[in-house]
Amino acid sequence: MVPYAPRTFFRHATLKRGGIDVAEQVTARADKAPPAGLLLFISIIAISFAAIFVKWSDAPASISSMYRMYLAALFLLPIVWWKREDLRRLKARDFYILAGSGIFLALHFALWFGSLKLTSVASSTVILAMQPMIAMAGAYLVYREKSDWKSISTALIALTGIGIIGLGDLGISRDYLIGDLLSFLSVLAIVAYLLIGQSTVRRISHWLYSFFVFLAAGVALNIYNLLAGVPMTGYDAGEWQVFFLLALFPTIAHVIYNLLLNYISTSAVSMSILGEPVGATILAVILLGESVTPLQMTGGLLVLGSVYWFLRRT
Repeated sequence: MVPYAPRTFFRHATLKRGGIDVAEQVTARADKAPPAGLLLFISIIAISFAAIFVKWSDAPASISSMYRMYLAALFLLPIVWWKREDLRRLKARDFYILAGSGIFLALHFALWFGSLKLTSVASSTVILAMQPMIAMAGAYLVYREKSDWKSISTALIALTGIGIIGLGDLGISRDYLIGDLLSFLSVLAIVAYLLIGQSTVRRISHWLYSFFVFLAAGVALNIYNLLAGVPMTGYDAGEWQVFFLLALFPTIAHVIYNLLLNYISTSAVSMSILGEPVGATILAVILLGESVTPLQMTGGLLVLGSVYWFLRRT
């Protein structure tokens, strides 16, 4: 797959700007593109731990989400200081966009963490895997981005595998149904977050984008906790260890996503996330003692195969 580039680069490919051939800028940008496949593979491993860490926590979903975002922003603070010269490029409009993106990210974490409190890892991540299809639809509606038949067929194969994984796990109790609904709503929120990022991260450093979005998400969740009367103190050392782990490992995936949005589309990033249910299910067996049926193993192989093929094309 050709590294994704902003439309303005292709639209003005034959023009000159300040004596510099824009076509050369496009080539230079492609030459500097990071190894997307490798980075997406790393992100799959990192984000697969998120469901496990949430299961380890007894704190309310909005609390674990809030501290995850605050700590992630804190970890990025030294890099923001290093990139402080780039802050001058930010305009008032950019801060509004960053705040909106942060609110959608906050909604995603709060809704998804809440779903994991009510349903199993497999059920929640199966529904979360609907993200590529919704992202493809959203990318077409917002950016008029068209996906080729190979990407669509790969996503369909992977989604078939995801469905097999969760076939015997999807619950019919009231709590499970609520958890499934929360997981679906979290998908809508994360796609909105990525679509906003696709247009914004090309104008500012992905480090600054990640920092301000994480901070905005933390503030949004903080406001919610205050209004809802959710206790924000009194959590033991074990809970803080989980908050730290959530901020460190799974958040690496989001920083990678923000970086790669400079080069590939939202749909491509979303496709890689299909590997999360498989990774999370394997980790749930090892760390939580959950069982896996032969049917789920078959589905996992389908997902891994399709994601591997997609990442090689990327």
